Amino acid sequence: MPAFPNIIEEKKLHQQGYKNIAGIDEAGCGCWAGPLVCGVVVLSPDFANSDIKDSKLLSSQKREELYAIIQAEVAAWSAGQASATEIDALGLTKAKSKAVERALDSLPLTPDYLLCDGNISVSDKIPATNHIKGDRNILSIACASIIAKVTRDRIIAKLGQQYPEYNFARHKGYGTKEHQEALQKHGVCAIHRKSYKPIAAIIKTPNL
Repeated sequence: MPAFPNIIEEKKLHQQGYKNIAGIDEAGCGCWAGPLVCGVVVLSPDFANSDIKDSKLLSSQKREELYAIIQAEVAAWSAGQASATEIDALGLTKAKSKAVERALDSLPLTPDYLLCDGNISVSDKIPATNHIKGDRNILSIACASIIAKVTRDRIIAKLGQQYPEYNFARHKGYGTKEHQEALQKHGVCAIHRKSYKPIAAIIKTPNL
């Protein structure tokens, strides 16, 4: 297994005649608050950067640096989101698909093949394959993971300005001890995912 993301999969597909190969990843599935965000990246033929890794393996500062490089140097990129309200209404799987659709719709070119991280599902209109730990092994997916993570972090930080008592900019909506303590003290706010069990439990027993 490769030690860092490479373009082996992209090269195989180029040899099969595919031109615009998009890597897809998401950020925020496990969060208790805020949107889920999907990133899509189509690499340019000469794109290379040895610093790029799965976004979870990078510092916040490094992600921001690479985010700017990716935006400037790849052939195309985009991001789409599904809100906490949509996650509650549709369920996580369908909401994730909605975020993917929005990202693909906003991509400035039409991909002819999709490399998807994990269990991300896409429309059958475009050929696609799923890759476990794709964000660690496949460069276009690793780039998409950075686009998704930085985009989501910025969104949740901005939303957090409306709800400063939760410190969303610090924990990004994940179920940290700090977040749990804020929930116990202040209850649930508008951007919490009310269908998630920990949040539903607080709604059911608000005096905890």
